[in-house]
Amino acid sequence: MIVFDLQCREGGETFEAWFRSNADFDEQRQAGLVQCPVCRSANVGKAPMAPRVPIKGADSPMARLAAFQGELLKNSRWVGDEFTDTARAMHSGEIERQQVHGNATLEQAKSLADDGIPVAPLPLPVTPPNQVN
Repeated sequence: MIVFDLQCREGGETFEAWFRSNADFDEQRQAGLVQCPVCRSANVGKAPMAPRVPIKGADSPMARLAAFQGELLKNSRWVGDEFTDTARAMHSGEIERQQVHGNATLEQAKSLADDGIPVAPLPLPVTPPNQVN
């Protein structure tokens, strides 16, 4: 699959469309099947676009996100599958409040949020400490 930025030559709107190949785009355009989503004009062509090259290395958005999450978890304790019970116990005052992270199903997380217990998903998966090399 290939994605093209397309532009309506009537109204100037720019939009994105997916095709199997460059030839597939040409065939569909010539048949009048490619239309502007705003005015339905078939007078559409490719818009100038920058190549989408993934950034790699320490400066990539993923690397920065991983570093940020690492900082957040530095002072947090892994509680694994006991996350929901631990969060509820801290919220009710049964145990001392502290930063913890662990596993929760979507239903468990919704239940915690519905009960006013502050939780947030981590953006990246976390490897439990007992599984780290």
